[in-house]
Amino acid sequence: MQNLARGPVMADVAAFELTDIERARLLRPEIGGVILFRRNFSSVAQIKALVADIKSLRTPELVIAVDHEGGRVQRFIDGFTRLPAMAVLGQMWQNQGQEMALNQAREVGWVLASELRACGIDLSFTPVLDLDWGACSVIGNRSFSQDAQEVTALALALQEGLKQGGMSSCGKHFPGHGFVEGDSHHVLPQDEREFEVLWQNDIVPFVQMSAAGMGAVMPAHVVYPKIDALPAGFSPFWLQQILRDKVGFDGIIFSDDLTMEGACGVGGIVERTQISLDAGCDIALICNRPDLVDELLHQWQWDAAAQPKLAQRWEYVVGQKTVAEFDALLQTPEFKAAQQRVASLASAKDLLGGVKVNEAF
Repeated sequence: MQNLARGPVMADVAAFELTDIERARLLRPEIGGVILFRRNFSSVAQIKALVADIKSLRTPELVIAVDHEGGRVQRFIDGFTRLPAMAVLGQMWQNQGQEMALNQAREVGWVLASELRACGIDLSFTPVLDLDWGACSVIGNRSFSQDAQEVTALALALQEGLKQGGMSSCGKHFPGHGFVEGDSHHVLPQDEREFEVLWQNDIVPFVQMSAAGMGAVMPAHVVYPKIDALPAGFSPFWLQQILRDKVGFDGIIFSDDLTMEGACGVGGIVERTQISLDAGCDIALICNRPDLVDELLHQWQWDAAAQPKLAQRWEYVVGQKTVAEFDALLQTPEFKAAQQRVASLASAKDLLGGVKVNEAF
């Protein structure tokens, strides 16, 4: 095991086991974490072995993350509790009362985090804090609601459950992706609203979650042309002046996937990475293109001195407690009952309906 500080790039791996090429790549100092996808999962035992292998490479261990929100965005299925789309909790808030919805949101967060932590995974990129304005199909029922206060309350409760399950939270997609029609995997959407409208609505959950200890944020590949000409993830205005200074967020900022079409207008992978970090991101997320990761590692010179808080911020999203502790928890009657209650919320319509969501967000 090599003693090697975590760098500012999060990459992925191809399948169920590491190749020699991947081991060498993950030992580069620029790498700090690994994102897993459905293609990396065949069983609970297999994913545990893959995670343990990745974590055995270096100290401090690489941070391992996954998009595991619930509904149609759940990477691991067999052996895991089926999680509801977050809109189900918003509907519960409206139809069955706030207290029941908040209690269920905490329980969803607890089950979600505990099952992943039992496999050694540190972080799920959740929750979606976007408001559902009825315009963006790629967000849709991944959002709790259109109402900023309702989204905030449910997200705070989910965050409490995640923390109970040894996991931090990652709010996305700052400052709000729910008002635009385009899918930033394929286009670069534009939101024509004024800043004050966003501040009074879409940004509210980010402010409150930050104050309550949110560990990470992922910005949107969206342009807000009345406010700034750059997409939020490449914008010093959005990431430094608003998220860091005005909101007061001091956790870790992940870029959204830099291979998405919404990121491609600023140049090649070296340019995208450097612009992202210069704008205020701590971590460059590069998914499904190992060739681009290798191109970056070959051509790019990382200036570690420019990111003096990187090691500290990585620690905000390192999973808490041990795999053994969560293995034991999963066998308790209390947790099994919680799993059943959570699974009962996940309907076939919510799991399968709507637009197909890509492998990274």
